[in-house]
Amino acid sequence: MHLRIATVGDGDMDVYNNIGTSYPGGNAVNVGVHLFRLGVETAFVGAVGDDEYGVRVIEALKKEGLDTSHVQILHGETAVSNVEFIDNERVFGEYTDGVMLDFKLREEDIDFLCSFQLVHSAMWGMVHNDLHRIRERGTLVSFDFADKLENNPVTEIAIENCDYAIFSYTEDDEYIRAFLKRMQARGPKVVVATLGGNGSIAYDGKDYTLCGIVPVKVVDTMGAGDSYISGFITGVVKGLPLLGCMELGAATAAETIQYMGAW
Repeated sequence: MHLRIATVGDGDMDVYNNIGTSYPGGNAVNVGVHLFRLGVETAFVGAVGDDEYGVRVIEALKKEGLDTSHVQILHGETAVSNVEFIDNERVFGEYTDGVMLDFKLREEDIDFLCSFQLVHSAMWGMVHNDLHRIRERGTLVSFDFADKLENNPVTEIAIENCDYAIFSYTEDDEYIRAFLKRMQARGPKVVVATLGGNGSIAYDGKDYTLCGIVPVKVVDTMGAGDSYISGFITGVVKGLPLLGCMELGAATAAETIQYMGAW
């Protein structure tokens, strides 16, 4: 089965200030790279600046094998996530949007995205208002809400215009179960919460499904959630059962945290 997934939204540089290094990143970029490594034909649609970081992002994606034909190169600075690396954990600092503030999907971008089986985006992708245009044409949509569970305007729009919603939380408790049930009732087929070292939990409108982690030695947790998503949505387009999607997500995340950087 030939699998095709597009990612749309944020492409940035993750700059580790305290160890003097940087890597291309951003949810849509990270998910896209891991999708391709899982054997999925993948395109990244987004925006980078016409600066050195923008060149590095595009060159890295081309080297990985992604389709970058719909990346917009805008005048200005590529988005930057400032990160501190402390005890094998990444701690996010200031985020600079750069040219992402000017990123808008063109009609040809919508047409291109709708040629894929599934389109993935996230909180910082600047396309939440366009998700309905993609979904209405029969293309599945997944969306990473990160830890923005409550009182966020992007969450309020995107939750009603995606098929697979992924949130980040800490543990399986009464709050997250009630939250998943409430969010699933607003439109998605499935709502998932990744729980870090506690695995993940999903709700499909009938049942809760739990999945554990794959124990490995942790080098850097950067990109763990993004790689989980890539495994999960690969399972979706493969037609795996929900637990199979979650297990593929857990296995992909386990690979990522064994090396520095998101990929």
